[in-house]
Amino acid sequence: MICSFNELRNKEVINVRTGMKLGYVDDVQLNTDTAAVMAIVVYGRPRGFGIFGHDEDIVIKCMDIELVGEDTILVNLPDSNVYTKSRTFSVENLLK
Repeated sequence: MICSFNELRNKEVINVRTGMKLGYVDDVQLNTDTAAVMAIVVYGRPRGFGIFGHDEDIVIKCMDIELVGEDTILVNLPDSNVYTKSRTFSVENLLK
């Protein structure tokens, strides 16, 4: 299957280990020497409607991609590689 970047941006990224939705593809990392796609990037989720910044971006290497379907991209990532910051909203997080 051939997929354009615009089509790739409409695909939802799901971790098969946890079943959690990571978001949508926002960017692609290319190796300019070989013209190969190295990774896809899912931007971090906004905290407090973006007023308090964003979580860290999730960079998914091509070797971690299990399947690219019509609507979703299934990836195999351990939890420690995915969530480097808390994604819950609480008063303690506002003070960080």
